[in-house]
Amino acid sequence: MRSDSIKKGIARTPHRGLLMAAGVSKKNIDAPFIGIASSFTDLVPGHIGMRDLERQIEKGIHSAGGQAFIFGVPAVCDGISMGHCGMRYSLPSRDLIADCVETVAQAHQLDGLVLLSNCDKITPGMLIAAIRINIPTVIVTAGPMLDGESQCEKLTMIKGSFEAVGKFRSGIINEKRLLELEEESCPSAGSCQGMYTANTMACLAEVMGMSLPFCATSSAVSSKKRRIAFDSGMQVVNLVRNDVKPLDIISKKTLRNAIIADLAMGGSTNSFLHILALANAGNIDVTLKDFEELSHKIHQVVKLDPAALPTMSDFHKAGGVPALLKTLIDANVGISDNLTTSGLKLSKITKNAYVNTELIHPYDVPFTTKPGLGILYGNLAPDGCVTKISGIDESCYEFEGAAKTFDSEEDAMLALENDEIKAGDILIIRYEGPKGGPGMREMLAPTSLLVGKGLGTSCALITDGRFSGGTRGICIGHVCPEAANGGPIALIQDGDRIRININTRQINLLVADDELEKRRKNLKPFELKCESGYLLKYSKMVQDASHGAIVG
Repeated sequence: MRSDSIKKGIARTPHRGLLMAAGVSKKNIDAPFIGIASSFTDLVPGHIGMRDLERQIEKGIHSAGGQAFIFGVPAVCDGISMGHCGMRYSLPSRDLIADCVETVAQAHQLDGLVLLSNCDKITPGMLIAAIRINIPTVIVTAGPMLDGESQCEKLTMIKGSFEAVGKFRSGIINEKRLLELEEESCPSAGSCQGMYTANTMACLAEVMGMSLPFCATSSAVSSKKRRIAFDSGMQVVNLVRNDVKPLDIISKKTLRNAIIADLAMGGSTNSFLHILALANAGNIDVTLKDFEELSHKIHQVVKLDPAALPTMSDFHKAGGVPALLKTLIDANVGISDNLTTSGLKLSKITKNAYVNTELIHPYDVPFTTKPGLGILYGNLAPDGCVTKISGIDESCYEFEGAAKTFDSEEDAMLALENDEIKAGDILIIRYEGPKGGPGMREMLAPTSLLVGKGLGTSCALITDGRFSGGTRGICIGHVCPEAANGGPIALIQDGDRIRININTRQINLLVADDELEKRRKNLKPFELKCESGYLLKYSKMVQDASHGAIVG
């Protein structure tokens, strides 16, 4: 075992003494050493229930003959950090988390890992670490929260809070109703209820085989989640004994499985960043071209909040990830029958899966033949940009409007709150990319305000930043090259016409090339916004979104 390097032989007497000081018995010195990387915190609703899950995982590890060690990693709540400078730390935290897990696991020569995660950047950060270290690993995502409810109205975090702000400011609801929605929209521990980034990545971890079946959709407060946590602890010890590592499971075929599932269920646009980062961590040949190729082929068979009323609770009842995979496997769309951490292949897991076809449509009767996500190219985004097609009304698939430019999210929000944005406008929010932000902030606040004000089908938003998985409307993100790198988005002026065509996957600035060249010559060089700290290091090292916003 790897851990022999810290516990075997006369020379390791000091190491064993320190391990015994930590409470390891003489008997368990010889057991597999399993780290439980926990992102527990009282700050993040998706993580507040993890103390109980830590105990269940620990019980499973010890029941299987392992020795468990719990250690902590950071967690950021995108919802709480939204709309202010704190959001600059969200995406950078992904790489910080990967570094933390790698550091502890390598410094102490752990034999295996259980990665206890849940929210937006924590799950991909832990997956990146798992691939880098490549020791037997199981991911446990803590699960979605219960649906909210008020006056018999089903609520989610997005519709019950962010979009409610727009409704209040537009006079659709009064302050009393706003406060009712605020109090009832998030009723329990867990990740927010819809197919946002946290739940998208939980589903994709299960699709890739890094989580046990039903882990992604089992409620955070359910007994089923506790049992999955226990079984995950048991299973990681089996993986250590059989020497099954993440790169035995995650491959090009596995990542393409994740892309196919993501497109079929209309997941978060952030998954593009994270899958590309996983590919980089494992030196796997998956690029934006894989997304582009598959996005022209895959039908959307699941439609959840924010694009529709059903939530993760409904998805779980309809059969969850195994049901989705069964639907895609039966349709022969290219799902590879890979091994999973459960020890079973996908075909075995999905063979007798229950599928509720009202929520998970048969592939030949999809919600739409359009995929949930799409990549657009054009003179505004030569290196590509992304959109959540599932969140766009089909009447808006071809949209043209006049640009209103803002060099920060704060300036755009001020214009929205002052009713300066009208039907036909296209908001341009730039200098919010990985380098320019720095940190590539999510734009959930302005997109939700647009929808809440009734402008979701008459205005568009284009940014080199990114969107929450809860975003809906005509929203285009991850524009590459970003403004900070001199991308065309930096050259847009107020009043410029822009044409978006979802059907042909094009996005073009309707300005003559010679005029754009004149503007480029007058463009001031970008100056880094940070003078010190983590974000300064990040902004100097981060690559663009089309490469996963990886650091290094």
